Amino acid sequence: MTDLNLSLALVGACVIGVAMFSGPINRSWVSLPMVALAMGVVVGPIGFVWLDPYRWGDPYLILEEAARLTLAISLMGIALRLPRRYIFEHWKSIFILLAVGMPLFCLVSAILAFGSLEVGLLAAVAIGAAVCATDPVVASSIVTGSVAQKNLPERFRHTLSAESALNDGLALPLVMVPVLLATTSVTSAVNQWLWKVWLWEVGGAVVLGIALGVAVGRLLCFAERRDYIDQPSFMSVTLALTLLALGLGKFLKMDGLVVVFIAGIAFDQEVKGSDRSVEARIQEAVNLLFTLPVFMLFGLMLPVGDWRALGWGGIALIITVLLFRRMPVILLLRPLISDWRDLPIAGLAGWFGPIGISAVYYGLYIYRETGMEIVWVAASLLVTASIIVHGVTASPLGRAYGRFAERSSPPVSAGSERSTGARSQG
Repeated sequence: MTDLNLSLALVGACVIGVAMFSGPINRSWVSLPMVALAMGVVVGPIGFVWLDPYRWGDPYLILEEAARLTLAISLMGIALRLPRRYIFEHWKSIFILLAVGMPLFCLVSAILAFGSLEVGLLAAVAIGAAVCATDPVVASSIVTGSVAQKNLPERFRHTLSAESALNDGLALPLVMVPVLLATTSVTSAVNQWLWKVWLWEVGGAVVLGIALGVAVGRLLCFAERRDYIDQPSFMSVTLALTLLALGLGKFLKMDGLVVVFIAGIAFDQEVKGSDRSVEARIQEAVNLLFTLPVFMLFGLMLPVGDWRALGWGGIALIITVLLFRRMPVILLLRPLISDWRDLPIAGLAGWFGPIGISAVYYGLYIYRETGMEIVWVAASLLVTASIIVHGVTASPLGRAYGRFAERSSPPVSAGSERSTGARSQG
């Protein structure tokens, strides 16, 4: 009970402190995930040993489930934050990023892991699959806040958010390739990958997500019209939808993360206007409440000793993956991604593809299913490096792009500016 009470107190203090100073933090070289991660390191076994997660039972399972819940809440927040029709109007760019970009991210990361670490081919593929997804939790800290909204164009922020939300769940088929090959025969692995993973876990998740989102959205509108719902109940709907979609998806052995995001998008089509803005605000508040604790928990469990054992290979892995996992692929696909076709935007998108809680979740999942501990060690190392490097560079690069865009923009007359503003609002 002592650890539980101390954990609650530290989480509450961290959330209050970050909430009170979120503006200065967002404008500085420090990100919210970095603050929470540092706090976990300070109070955990690496620091003052006030908390030791290894006394709580199975700490890996606790972190895996905490990561899954945090991802689900973040995905719902993104679904509500995006413009209602954005996914449908920009589907070509998002499809290219998912269908071509993500497998290439996985392949490049696997090659770099195989060349940097003393691991077999299957373990390298597992590492590549674990870190291929763009993390929605860390990405949200980059594309939200005053600096991002002032300096970064919407087409960059919204497309990065949509990509990070969708590829989180759709990374599962890539993750299941090494898992199935490590645990069953090749013939069985192929059959399960095609029929169980793609048809049921992913395809079924899409159908279930649409059904849940539409049903809850229409039920909310019906209850509002009949004056059956009061404000506190109204504000809890999206959190309840997140838990329903995640839990039911897991119960039915589907990809729960896909269920959550698709449910959020479908719900968003049904709920409009002031309803939508209220739900988005409450979901973002809940997102903050869950995001910081999971980074603290991750900070408590950093396998620093295993990182040291990697030697120079670990350093090579960090440098090469952060530099080459994403940037060359985005630049290669730039002509096909209409939202990121401009070279400066493509450069930003190529750099800001953070590795975060999704890699923690998939790294622990692969470790639990296959026993390949190196996947968790490598994934946790890359997550920590990404949180620091992308967090430190987010604000300066955002401001730098804002200055560049301001210098590059031609002068606009007052009449045309009003016209443009009217079109964008419409």
